Amino acid sequence: MNLQIIKKNGLALLFLLPLILKTSAQNNLYDVNSIPESVKKNASVVVRNETIEFEVTDIDRAKLNVHRIVTVINESGEEALFFHQQTDKFVSLEDAEIKIYNNAGKIINKYKQKDLNTVSVGDELIDDAKSYYFHVPATIFPVTIEYSYTKRYKGILSYPRYEILVPDEGVESSSYTAKILSSLDVRFKEKNIHLPPFISEDGKYKIYAWSVKNLAPIKYEEGAVSYESRYPSIILAPNHFKLDDYEGDMTSWNSFGLWYASLKKGADMLPEERKKFYSELVRTAKNDREKVKIIYDYLQKNFRYVSIQLGIGGFRPFSAQFTDEKKYGDCKALSNYMQAVLASLGIESYQALINAEYNKEPVDPAFPCNLFNHVILCVPQKKDSIWLECTSRTNDFGELGSFTENRNALLIKENGGILVATPISKASDNIFNAFTTITLKEDGSGSSKTTLKGKGEYKQDLISLMDEKEDEQKNYIVSRWSFKDPDSIIFNKKEPAGEPELIITQELENIPEFKTSSKMFLPPHIYNIWSIKLPKSENRRQDFYFNCPFEKTDTTVFKIPDGYKLEALPEGRNSQYNSASYTSKYWYDEKSRSVYSTAKIILKKNKIPVQDYSAIKNFFDDVLKENADRIVIKKE
Repeated sequence: MNLQIIKKNGLALLFLLPLILKTSAQNNLYDVNSIPESVKKNASVVVRNETIEFEVTDIDRAKLNVHRIVTVINESGEEALFFHQQTDKFVSLEDAEIKIYNNAGKIINKYKQKDLNTVSVGDELIDDAKSYYFHVPATIFPVTIEYSYTKRYKGILSYPRYEILVPDEGVESSSYTAKILSSLDVRFKEKNIHLPPFISEDGKYKIYAWSVKNLAPIKYEEGAVSYESRYPSIILAPNHFKLDDYEGDMTSWNSFGLWYASLKKGADMLPEERKKFYSELVRTAKNDREKVKIIYDYLQKNFRYVSIQLGIGGFRPFSAQFTDEKKYGDCKALSNYMQAVLASLGIESYQALINAEYNKEPVDPAFPCNLFNHVILCVPQKKDSIWLECTSRTNDFGELGSFTENRNALLIKENGGILVATPISKASDNIFNAFTTITLKEDGSGSSKTTLKGKGEYKQDLISLMDEKEDEQKNYIVSRWSFKDPDSIIFNKKEPAGEPELIITQELENIPEFKTSSKMFLPPHIYNIWSIKLPKSENRRQDFYFNCPFEKTDTTVFKIPDGYKLEALPEGRNSQYNSASYTSKYWYDEKSRSVYSTAKIILKKNKIPVQDYSAIKNFFDDVLKENADRIVIKKE
């Protein structure tokens, strides 16, 4: 990476940089030919000039000014044409303006804040929560866009991070200046870059300035850890903050947890009749674990989740009484309600802040910062704690899933926060089973019946598929699982466990991959246990993440027609890797005139270190090769 830190003449240059660029290099900002080749090569977008100024004037007052000029080189950079900002009762958007230039530097369109699209967020349950967005119309590339806007904060918990470089984007010039009251100061953390700030003072303010110049784009790598952890950035965090009249300290996880605990005081009160209801509901339970399961199952069936994410409309949850009356809530409201119900039964539990979403990096124990976007519940037990995802109607009891597993969660206790690790899922937590019977006729046609069952992540997949329209279901079955177009789809959901079962039946005109006058060459499976080609391994720089560890099994039974006999079977495979295994077997049962084909693949860990990626790719490439093997039957 070609990185230059602008320090010449100290801070003065940083503040004068926008003016210098506008007066002496105005035309170059819109001329694609003026972009250094090292910056433009392999880039879909080039940041021509970016200045970000963040000023904190009080514990709950701040202002963010952003001025950004970007050239979108081709259609692959279309994301840079999309302007989006979110506001709520704590954050307002001001002076938003978008200008579009042709390559000669002439303005061809201009849009003001009144031209932006707006939509309410939070299911209209939270006042003043809005999303502003605008898609810049562009049909000819390259095109240059200039974005300018101001955001004002009246209560602030999270400071804007400095995202230095994102995938497939080159940077000519970018700077971020944080002007903070010295009495408050700021903490910062470098991610994937070494970029010390230039630090100065201005009266009662302390000023931190970062700047970069001529950065080559970084290529996106499929399967890497979550977006914000992959690329160069500076994370900023307050020491002291104030939100909605609640003042807090973020210098330790304990003090941050103490602040959150203060928000929910008094929000856990349940009416007496509801306490009696839940007491009666668990009357026959043998122990606390069984009581928790009964309550969790009841809430899954009778309460629903509404999408008001953590940080929108305040952190304080709806009261337990409100949630009880409405029968809905967001993550913090439903977790708070579950906690209140358990407390009424004398069962201790703790809400836990967590950063949710597939392959998120755990928060840093050494850097207290609000990177959380979700709340779950932890119920301590003598042996193992019970973790509950209170927003889900389909999660098994005590199962979190890839959304929140293997993270650092902040348990909220009355005396502060404690950072603890959530469980790491095992392959046996995520199981997918396929069993197929194929009745083959002499002309190569036939019928098939496949039963699919899932546990953990695969159970969620089946349930999601169950809720789709039939056309979408068929499209998924064909594209994702390599089935031919199914004739019928039947879903069975068994209670009380709620385990789904999908039955797929087909009438097939031609089952063999090919045939001669006397032979049929049959695929080993009608469903491919593995069909994904992993990304290339050459020059990979980042760890690879599968969605989850898993076990997948497939059994296929071919009932061969009268007048045919078995001629050849594939040898089967037994492939081993330190965190994965694959076995397959074939045999013929003469009594039932059936050919059996079985396969099983186990992935023990979903995170593959970059140094091991080439080996795991070779392993899965070998698994794919079996799809080309054939069972051969011949006329007698």
